[in-house]
Amino acid sequence: MNDPVQIPAFPTPLRWLNHPEHWELQDSSTLVVRAGAGTDLFTDPGGDAQFANAPALVGSVDGDFMLSARVRLDLTSTYDAAVLLLYTGEDTWAKLCLELSPQGKPTIVSVVNRGVSDDCNSFPVESDDVRLRISRLGSAFAFHVRTDGHFWHLIRYFALDGAPEVGFCAQSPLGDGRTVRFEDIEYSAKTLTDPRSGV
Repeated sequence: MNDPVQIPAFPTPLRWLNHPEHWELQDSSTLVVRAGAGTDLFTDPGGDAQFANAPALVGSVDGDFMLSARVRLDLTSTYDAAVLLLYTGEDTWAKLCLELSPQGKPTIVSVVNRGVSDDCNSFPVESDDVRLRISRLGSAFAFHVRTDGHFWHLIRYFALDGAPEVGFCAQSPLGDGRTVRFEDIEYSAKTLTDPRSGV
């Protein structure tokens, strides 16, 4: 489990931050990760609670890039989520999620952690075809989501200290565990032209 993981669709080996209950590569661009019960990545800005036990698979890349994946999971318990992750260290990271809200709706959520976490719910989704994307543009990063097969919605445009690794994460903070499928993983070493239009 400590050996580097190579996903053919990703340019460099990846490493586990926390080990999942189960994982497998089903083809060159499909990663399946099983998060155990009570797994999360969050530091409460209003208290002392810090959680950093969600299984995450991350790797280092150089230069500008775009990483995207179609995410699929059965959203059963509040805060179950499929996540694309930027990770510099335990106090500096950012995640883009398809997450079950407390209202029971699949929702696009983003969190940027600089010592403590913020927490931004963007919009609920009805589609079962949700694609998440992280882009690096020099010193900046952009989170986008596509739910209709065409338009990339800008969720966040921000900076993050250090040289973050990028990858995949699954979580089930209040549930009994959740299996996430990251399908059609695509990596491109090119610069996003316009973060606000998503192209």
